Amino acid sequence: MTIGAILYVEDNSDNRTLVRRILMAEDYEVHEAENASSAMEVLKTVKPDLILMDINMPDMDGYTLTARIRAIPGFESVPIIALTANVMRGDREKSLEAGCDGYIQKPIDIDILAQQIERFMRKK
Repeated sequence: MTIGAILYVEDNSDNRTLVRRILMAEDYEVHEAENASSAMEVLKTVKPDLILMDINMPDMDGYTLTARIRAIPGFESVPIIALTANVMRGDREKSLEAGCDGYIQKPIDIDILAQQIERFMRKK
């Protein structure tokens, strides 16, 4: 039995594989999208409990995609967490200003990722 559905939007297949394995081991249902357009397609059929959002993607950045998702009726309150290598001063704030509810730095810490996700799921 799954404990929640997560959409992971990430253009790097190795990152998607790693995060999927970690989250599935914790009984999350994981949906994946490799870019913004595939994310929008997934959201036509799935309403996840949480979205993990890469910021640097080739077709549309995660900031813009976050704003587009927020504009979809029914998705205004779905937690969106930036999962990004953008770790310069101000990047966390930029993610939050774009509509993300939280921020996790890459490279991810595989030992605590599931705990970080659980905290965001509880806040939901």
